[in-house]
Amino acid sequence: MNSINLNITFEQYESIIELTLADRTLCELAEKALNTSYSPYSKFRVGTAIRLASGETVLGSNQENLAYPSGLCAERVALFTIGATYPNAVIESMAITAQTDNFEILKPVTSCGGCLQVMAEFERKQNTPIEVIFYCLNGEVLKVPSVKSLLPFAFVEDRLER
Repeated sequence: MNSINLNITFEQYESIIELTLADRTLCELAEKALNTSYSPYSKFRVGTAIRLASGETVLGSNQENLAYPSGLCAERVALFTIGATYPNAVIESMAITAQTDNFEILKPVTSCGGCLQVMAEFERKQNTPIEVIFYCLNGEVLKVPSVKSLLPFAFVEDRLER
């Protein structure tokens, strides 16, 4: 038997003020994306902004549906938009934030497992890391250098590519 230890390296900031202008702008755009969230059931709005290597930014927000689980998370809305609109684009960075009127969110909200798997697929496809920024409105920021850090055991089956 082998015992293996996994470590995750990430940066932690008290607020977006400490980020570079480019990262701060990305967080602000994720916050703007909250306005297009369709979340009448959970009242939990999520916004994502993704910066492409071309300099373009793609926004996404969660879209709910009365027939659960037919909705889609903000991350996948933005990523699938990129896949359909910019199929060969390289993703540099993505920022994710959340807001609700039901309670105060005190820590950054992280992506669900389904979104992490889709993020990992995009990172694998482009063969370069995607930086992920989890941003708490008026609060803490977590910055991860690669999706692989968040999902080290992403589903990969190379034989499907043949």
